[in-house]
This record gives sequence, C-alpha cells and structure tokens, in this order.
Amino acid sequence: MARGKLRIYLGAAPGVGKTYAMLSEAHRRVERGTDCVVGFVEHHGRARTEVMLHGLEEVPRRELEYRGTTFTEMDVDAILARRPEVTIVDELAHTNVPGSRNAKRWQDVEELLAAGIKVISTVNIQHLESLGDVVESITGVRQRETVPDEVVRKADEIELVDMAPEALRRRMAHGNIYKPDKVDAALSNYFRPGNLTALRELALLWVADRVDTYLQEYRSEHHVSTIWGSRERIVVGLTGGPEGRTLIRRAARLAEKGAGGEVMAVYISRSDGLTAASPKELAVQRTLVEDLGGTFHHVVGDDIPDGLLEFARGANATQIVLGVSRRKGWQYVFGPGVGATVARESGPDLDVHLITHGEVGKGRGLPVARSARLGRARLIWGWATGLAGPALLTWLLGGVLPDVGLANEMLLFLAATVAAALLGGLLPALASAAAGSLLLNWFFTPPVRHLTIADPRNIVAMAIFVGVAVSVASVVGVASRRTHQAARLRAEAEILSFLAGSVLRGETSLAALLERVRETFGMESVALLERAKDTEPWTCAGSVGPHPCRTPDSADVDVPVGDHMALALSGRVLPAEDRRVLAAFAAQAAVVLDRQRLKHEADQAKHLAEGNRIRTALLAAVSHDLRTPLAGIKASVTSLRSDDVEWSEQDRAELLEAIEAGADRLDNLVGNLLDMSRLQTGTVTPIISETDLDEVIPMALGGVPEGSVELDIPETMPMVAVDRGLLERSVANVVENAVKYSPPQVPVLVSASAIADRVEVRVADRGPGVPDEAKDHIFEPFQRYGDSPHGAGVGLGLAVARGFAEAMGGTLTAEDTPGGGLTMVLSLHRVGEHPPAEPEVPAAVAG
Repeated sequence: MARGKLRIYLGAAPGVGKTYAMLSEAHRRVERGTDCVVGFVEHHGRARTEVMLHGLEEVPRRELEYRGTTFTEMDVDAILARRPEVTIVDELAHTNVPGSRNAKRWQDVEELLAAGIKVISTVNIQHLESLGDVVESITGVRQRETVPDEVVRKADEIELVDMAPEALRRRMAHGNIYKPDKVDAALSNYFRPGNLTALRELALLWVADRVDTYLQEYRSEHHVSTIWGSRERIVVGLTGGPEGRTLIRRAARLAEKGAGGEVMAVYISRSDGLTAASPKELAVQRTLVEDLGGTFHHVVGDDIPDGLLEFARGANATQIVLGVSRRKGWQYVFGPGVGATVARESGPDLDVHLITHGEVGKGRGLPVARSARLGRARLIWGWATGLAGPALLTWLLGGVLPDVGLANEMLLFLAATVAAALLGGLLPALASAAAGSLLLNWFFTPPVRHLTIADPRNIVAMAIFVGVAVSVASVVGVASRRTHQAARLRAEAEILSFLAGSVLRGETSLAALLERVRETFGMESVALLERAKDTEPWTCAGSVGPHPCRTPDSADVDVPVGDHMALALSGRVLPAEDRRVLAAFAAQAAVVLDRQRLKHEADQAKHLAEGNRIRTALLAAVSHDLRTPLAGIKASVTSLRSDDVEWSEQDRAELLEAIEAGADRLDNLVGNLLDMSRLQTGTVTPIISETDLDEVIPMALGGVPEGSVELDIPETMPMVAVDRGLLERSVANVVENAVKYSPPQVPVLVSASAIADRVEVRVADRGPGVPDEAKDHIFEPFQRYGDSPHGAGVGLGLAVARGFAEAMGGTLTAEDTPGGGLTMVLSLHRVGEHPPAEPEVPAAVAG
C-alpha cells in the first residue's frame, strides 16, 4: 500500500488563516469529487472558520474522561474504518488527552499516512521542536506542545500562510481571533509588533531553507549541472596569501547588493598535503569570513581550477571572486594561472571577478622542500648512505670479498641506493645511483680504470642499473613520504577526535586543554592571550608551564584567534603541518574561555535574580502578610481599651480570640522567615535520634482545625532516624498547606508506610492539584501556586519543609493524588538500615 501524502499549512502565529486556508482547500477538493472528511478541526469560536466547516463531512470525535472532565479527540480508528481519500487534521503539534491512542496528534497523522490516507494539516512556526529556545527568547513563552522538525520536513507540500504583523493585529483588535476580554492582553504581550515580526522572519527563513533543499534535491535527481541563479551565492577562492582578506571583504560587499546573498570562502589544498599556504593567515581569514556572516570550506584537490569550479557548481553559486595572480611576469611561461583558467572554463552561467590587490606581481615564494619533512637525522643518514655506501662497497668488493661477478656487484650497489632512498628520500638515492654507476664503470667493468665499456652488453647492463636505481629510488622515496604523511594524518585525526569529543562532553577546563596542547607539541609553556583593543596591552587569560609568554611577539609560535586573542607557545618552532592542528586547539581554547565566562556570568545573574526575587518577596511579606495580622491585633486592642463602648463578655472573648489568632499567624510567619534564613545560611544542625512517628506527627497537627486531618499510621511502623523538632516543623508546614487547599468537609489524609530501607509519610489532599511542570516550583521560597484560599502565608512553608527534610537526609516530593488533588511524600531513613550519622557541630559550639 502506497503511503499517503502530507500537506502542511505553516503560519508564523495564531490567527494568520491556516485553518481557513486548509478548509478552503478541502472545499475545492470536494467540489472536484474527492472523498474528503474532517478528522479534527477546532474553530475556537471564530465565526468565519466555523462557517467553513459547513458542507464538509466530519468524523465523530472520541470522548475521553480525564480527572472528572470529558474531552474530545480525533478518532483514529473511525477514520481508518471510513478510509477517505483525504482527511483534514488541524493543530499537528497538539498533545492528546491521556488515554488516547497516541500521545501526540502528529503520531495519529503518521498512522493515517501509513494507511495510505492523504492528510492536510496546520502548524505554527513556534511549535517546531528545534525553534523552542529561539521562540522563548523572542516571546518569553515556552511552547509546551511541539512537533519534531523531521515530521514537518518530510511533508510532501508545505505552504506558508503569511500575514503582515499590523494586519494580524488589526484582525485581533476586530475580535476575529480571540474573545474581546482577551484582546488587550494578547496585543500587549504575545502579539506585540516586534514579536510578530521576528516570528514572521523565522517562518520565512525556515520555508526558504526548505525550498532550497527541494531545489537541491531536484537538481540532483535530474542531473542538472548548470547554475540556476535563484539566489546570489558568491564563492571566494583563497590561497592562504595576505590578499585573501581583501577578497573576502569585496565578496561581502557584493553579497550585500543582492537580497539574501551568501558568501562561501573556499581553500583548496593538494591531496599530498604539501602547500605553501600560511596556517596563521588562513585562520585569520576563516574568522573574518565567519564574522561577516559567510562560511569557510576546506577542499582537497590536485587541480585547483577544476576543484574551484566543481565546488561552485555544486553549491549553485552565481559568482566567483578571485585575486589577480601574485606570480611574476616570467612565471607565466608555465601556464596562464588559476584566475585565467577559471574565467575561461566557468561558462556563461557563472560570473568571475578578478580583484586587484597589493600583492600583485610580488611572487609567491619558494615552496617548502619535500625532503624537509623527513627530519634532520634521517637526511644526514640518507646522504651518508648515498655517498659513503658506494665507496664502502667498492673497497669490500675490491680487496676483501672474492670476485662475485658484475651482475651481483650491480645488485649490491642497487641495494645501497634503495637504502639511501629509505633513509633520506629521492636526492640521496639519486646521488647514490650516480656514484655507484661511476664506481662500477671505473673499478668493475672492463676495461677497468677507464670510463669506457668494451662489451656492449655491459653498456646495456649499466643503463639498466641506472634506470632501475632511479626508478626504485623514486618509488621508495614517494612511499616513504606517503607513510610519513599517513602517520601524521593519523596523529592529527586522533588529536582532532579528542577535541571533538571534548566539545561533545562539554568539558570546560581551560587549564586542562592548555596542558594537552603543551604535552601534544612538546612545548615548555602555553598561554592564551587576549586584549580588548589593538591599542591595549595583552593580558593572560590562562597559562600552563614555567615562564609563559606575555605577548605573541615573544612566543616561538603564536596562533591568532580572531582579532584580539592569540595562543602563544614557547619551547621550539613548529613546522607548518603542526600549526594546522594547533589552530584547532586555539579555536577550542577560545570556545572554552567564552563558555567559562558565560557560565560565570549566568551564575552571577541567577544569583542576583534570586536575591532580587527574595528581597522583593520579603518586602511584600513585611508590607502585607505581616502587616495584616498586626492591623487586626491593633484594631482589637484599640477596641478593648476604648471607654466609649461597653463590651459584653462574648464580645471581649471574640476580640481576644482575634488577637490570639493574629499573634499565632505572626508567630508562624516570623518562624518560617527565620527558618528560611537558617537554611540559606547553612546553620541548621540536625540532632539525629531514633524516633517513633506516633510521637511526633500528632504534635504537628496542633495548628490545624480539629477534624480536618485523618491519621493512618500503623502501630507496627518502624522507627526513623530524624531530628524530632525538624520533623515536627516539616510535617506541620505540609499539613497546614494541604488543609488550606483541601475542600471543606474533606479531611486531609496523613498516612505512613515502610518501603525497603525508607519510611514514607504521605499527606494527601483533594484540592485542585498542581500541574507536573509546577511541582518543583512550589518548593521554591516565596512561591504560592494559584490563589491562597485564606490569603495567609508568604510562600515559605513548603520551602522550609523540604529544607528540613533534606537536612535530615530525607526528601520531600509532590505527586498527584489518585482521583484529584496533591500528595506530599516525605521519605525518611529507617532505623536499622542506615544508622544515623554523627551530626556536624558548628565550630563555635565545638570550641
């Protein structure tokens, strides 16, 4: 069975007309004779949307009961049984009611598609999973209902329903989206012009990226090699020379002239890894192009013009920016150069810009000698073998060893040539072949001691010897270099793998990274230097090893990281191939430093925000929650002291009761404030002892009305290791909170049970309950979920209760009460399983 096709109407915000457009499409398909039904559409009381449902067949919804309320959801089974050709399903990111067939509506849609049914659906840009953090930073609202990006990207058709922010706000003001009582709040919060503009840009960019992906897939499937100039893409060819910065800036200016222009800088290195490019300059140019909003690409290729053109056509680029060659005039005899070749072979669909710069005609410099990669010691041994080896063989064959014949003598000299190639590369081997051929001719080929050869066959043998020696020396030299390069590349891959792993693991130790650099490259010291401006002195952000460098100029090796940061190493000068890997370390060091600073700033901001929140809440508590009982006490006392009124005994009793109630309330509030202060300063020192719950919990119920709590604590309950005072205060706060939110005439149940090595005290109420996302927040200081029924408290009771529980080694968590309500679970250590630890005595007491 063929899979059904998915069409999605994507919008930037609620109210842009996604559902209306989807239902219009449904009417068009019905008019064309298509079997189309409505699986689920929610019109949210919008009259125009509701009218669009007329004339469309709707599949009856499935009713589900959850927490005493009946909800309706899409009936997937009914749709599968009906088997229409097209199904209309609104709100793709919707979360189904618990007990539904699937947790998410997009999973219901996947079932319909798998059954061969076409689906038309809607989704807003803020519901895409990958954009959750971005949308929250824009609107301040975290989207709880999301759909995986891949589900939307796999849609066969995506249509953007766009609307200007001001038009959407006018539609909102006219009451076409929300009810009148919600319009003002919506316009001043989520539907602000800035929010709508940013969300609209997100939607447009996301759809543009998807269109670009469609285009690339089409070009690949149909083998389209010509460039389609649907968007300005500018490729900058870099050589690693100083002119690269000029080319990047010029390309950025060209991109700015066209809307949505993109800059891609590419450096093409030869496959043998031998290049004269400056790693330091390439790092600077990479940073520059990224700062200007472009991307940097490193491509391997032996033919630079072909590699550049292949990259440009693969990226569907429209322009190439190259610098005029730095070669001197006489060097053009070797070829026209990269710029001229690219311009000649680019074709009519790709523009090539040749930019002049200050390095034109100054030459490119001599390339690094290949033999320099073998090391000084190997070169010395190679030349020694190449020059001394033939002489030593001549002495041995001339007087020490018996006559072995000319053929064997040639093989011995050939072996010396191969040894020179293995040790020193091509040049020592060629020297060995030349010296060996001369010595063979002079000492061992008749007529001896003459540079002439009498037998023509010996001439052929000597020619073959020279040819084989040169060929073997070349092959061995190339193989030796390739082996050396493979070893280096393997080492580089291992180092880069370590760096990638450290990024994925989130390691943030700058000292550890710098120490890794020092060990990897065998340096004496490594320092990360930075400065705010070019005119300011360098400062050390981190260093390892003795006597770290204080400026990049004093370092043996320095790698720039941007314009105002550098990695400075002292100990020895590194070759160019080591600098490539070092550049990766330098970039990672800068990232680690930025991460450390951002984390420090975030911690400081969080600490300051928490302090401000607590201070604000404390001021509110002092100004209102503490002032209210004081006002009641003062009013009652003033009334009692008044000589103008003759109070009856009943009136006097009621006034005294009000004074007592206000004083108790003040005592409770001040006690919680003092307890919270003790917890935050770490001065709570529990005195742990074996305690029976029957002795403590009844005492904790003194502050609640009689009959409001039902106790269920078995007599066989094991003892617990707690501080009696802290346990009583913790349970009292939890019970008082439960009684406050529990409905009248419905008692709070306090029960206990033993589970493994723990004893759990459960306080269950039948109140409104708390959503899962708010269960942790209710334990924060000065937090009150919803409206307190009696207007009492400052939101410290549960925070103090959890603090005391954790001080005793226990836990306090919240969970739903079956049938509705909230259950607080206080978990304590059971005596006999975990013996109580000795309490820590403050220094002042111990002394």
